[in-house]
Amino acid sequence: LLPKDNENVPITFSTTDGPSEAQSFQSFTRDQMVRCEECLRANPPTRVNCLYCAAVLPLNETTINLQKPALRPLEKWERGYNSILLPRPANHLPLNLSEADLTEAADALRLTIADLFRILSLGMPLPLARAATSDEAALVQRRLSSLAIETLTVPDAALGLEETGPTRVRAIDISEDGVNTYQTPESPPKQFRWDELELVVVGRLLVKRIELKEEKSARAENRILDASEFFSDESVLDLYMNRPTTPYRIAANSFDFSCLGHRKSLLAAENISTLLNLFRERAAHAEVDETYNSARKALDAVWPAEQLNESAGWRRERPGKYSIGSVTEVSNESQFLRYSRLRYFLRSQAKTGTDEAS
Repeated sequence: LLPKDNENVPITFSTTDGPSEAQSFQSFTRDQMVRCEECLRANPPTRVNCLYCAAVLPLNETTINLQKPALRPLEKWERGYNSILLPRPANHLPLNLSEADLTEAADALRLTIADLFRILSLGMPLPLARAATSDEAALVQRRLSSLAIETLTVPDAALGLEETGPTRVRAIDISEDGVNTYQTPESPPKQFRWDELELVVVGRLLVKRIELKEEKSARAENRILDASEFFSDESVLDLYMNRPTTPYRIAANSFDFSCLGHRKSLLAAENISTLLNLFRERAAHAEVDETYNSARKALDAVWPAEQLNESAGWRRERPGKYSIGSVTEVSNESQFLRYSRLRYFLRSQAKTGTDEAS
C-alpha cells in the first residue's frame, strides 16, 4: 500500500528523464578527448588506460593535469605497484597541507580525508596507494608531487611477495655464536650467527572466523540455524639477515620456548617478549621494529585484511529440509607480511645509499 502523500515522496534514485541533482557529470570537448593509438577510439582525458582495449593512453600538455588514477582493488593473484609515503622532517605533514590540497590528494588516492590524515600524521613510510600498472603508479607520484607529498614506487616484486613465505620456526637452540632453527623435529637445523641478524619486525596476526549454518527456504532470506564466531590474536617475530635469504618467522602459539630455560613462563605472550629481549641482548646491532601495531589501522585503507569465503556444502536435516554451511575468515597475515617486507626493503635501500655515499 502507498502512503496518502505518496505523490510528495522525493525520488532518491536516478530515472531516465534526466540526471538527478546528486549526480555530477564532467563533459569534455572533442579536442580534449584522447585517441588510443591501439584501437583508435576516443577516450576521456581523465583516463590512464583505454576504455575499450586497456592500452596505455598517450600524454600531452592538456591531459597531464586531467588524468586520474583508477586504483581499482587488485585480485589476490595480481602484482601491483605501491606508492610509499616518504615523510621528511621539514614537510610537517599533514599540517602544511591546506584543506583543499588534502581533499585533492584524498580524491586522487581514492581515500577518505580521515584515512589520508591518519596515514600522514604517523610520519612513517606507509602505503598511500596500490596501482595495477607502473604508469598508473607514476601518475599517482606525479599528482602527489604537485602537492609537496613525496612518494616512492615499490613494486610487489621488489618486496619479494612472489617468493615463498617466511620459514616458520618451531624451536631454536641458542649458543654464544648464533642460533640453530628447527622447522620440524626431523628436519636438519638451519643456522645463523648473531652478527648476521639485521632486523626483527614485531607484529600480531589477527584471525576472525565466522561459521554459519542456514536452512534453505522458499523465502528471500534463509533461516539461521547455528552461528559460531572465533577470534585469535598471535604475536609473531620476523627475523631478517644481512644476506639474501628467506626470513624466519616465530609465532607464539606454535613455538617451543624451551630455549629460554629458567626464564620460561606459562604464558606465550610473556615468553615471546622474553625471547625478543634475548635477541636484543645477543644482537645489539640489529634493529627491532615494533611499529606495526600502531600503523595497522592506517594500513587497512590501502592494504586491507584478506577475507576468505568458503562453502561447507549442503546437508539434509530431515525429509524436505536442507541446510547449507558457510565459513568466512578475515586475516591480516598478508598485510603484516607486506609491512614486514617493506621495512626490510627500506632498511636495505637506506643501507645501500649509505654505503655508496661513503
